[in-house]
Amino acid sequence: MLSMADLLVLRAIRGHSLVLNLDGKKLWRVPPAVSNLSLLTSLRLQNNRLAELSPELAVLSNLTVLNLGNNVFEEVPEALKYLKSLEKLYMFGNKITKISTNIFDGLQNLKILNLNNNKLTCIPSQIYRLTSLQHLSLNNNQLKCIPKEFGLMKNLFELHLTKNQLVDLPKEIGYMTNLCILYLSRNQLSELPEKLCKLKNLSILDVAGNQIQTFPTAIENLPLREFYYEDNPLLIKKTFASDYIEEVLSLREMAARYIFNYIKIGHHFLQKAIKKCPEAWNILSHKNVCTACGQEFITRWLECVKFMDMRKNMKTLRRYGDAHVIPVKVTLCSYNCYRQKDEEYQYFAIAVI
Repeated sequence: MLSMADLLVLRAIRGHSLVLNLDGKKLWRVPPAVSNLSLLTSLRLQNNRLAELSPELAVLSNLTVLNLGNNVFEEVPEALKYLKSLEKLYMFGNKITKISTNIFDGLQNLKILNLNNNKLTCIPSQIYRLTSLQHLSLNNNQLKCIPKEFGLMKNLFELHLTKNQLVDLPKEIGYMTNLCILYLSRNQLSELPEKLCKLKNLSILDVAGNQIQTFPTAIENLPLREFYYEDNPLLIKKTFASDYIEEVLSLREMAARYIFNYIKIGHHFLQKAIKKCPEAWNILSHKNVCTACGQEFITRWLECVKFMDMRKNMKTLRRYGDAHVIPVKVTLCSYNCYRQKDEEYQYFAIAVI
């Protein structure tokens, strides 16, 4: 006796259907007859008991949408690499702990990948091979980091990483030039990389429920329309307006500033000479840039913040307590710059280094 799923497949074969819905049919395997649906463009297999895909599905060369959500897969099946036309893949609500790197070379047309609610602890660095990917959702997994190769995913528009265990982000995230939406809430992030502020198309940023105390210096440069940052321990340290501090620059600091100034005005021969001295180059490569005057320097004498009002141009702002301002990191090269006040901000010290 044919099951309901088999009857639905036979009906689809007779009708030359482009869409097949086998949701919630208690399937342990995909009916073999599905391989006869060579024109199929959409296949729904959500809410079943599937743990693997049969190789016969490789003949579905026109399939663009595949929903395998809420099954019992423990890894993303390698058989998917043969579905060259696939554009949308949903595998949320499984038990996935592993993604085979072999699938990345076969899914060149994939635009949407949803792996929410699984058990992933890492993402293979080869994910950047999904060159057409625009939407990646990895909410509610066990990720502690993401690979720096994310920076190579130039077409990614939307990235969801809510409810993981992320402790930091790679600075290469700043190269994801088309990223518009970034969800990072409910992780363990203590800071955001400065390079994040280079995302000139970022309009939505959600970092609620992390361990962030201060935000990157250039966050004001982001074109944010929505910003969510509640439930962070913002600026636990107490700020104070410092009294006069007599500045005595070390010989290393004076030499570094001299070199930075000469390189800035075009003395490239000096830069080439420094590169031949690895120890000096390593010291100079960890430079700071003064928020107030733009001077490059290497030794920070105060850890400072300014308080920024985030209501400007903001459509939606989830605020911290009753405040609309956030503490933003400031790097200053001298006491004179610390005393400097512009029209909007006053600098506050939070710790002597």
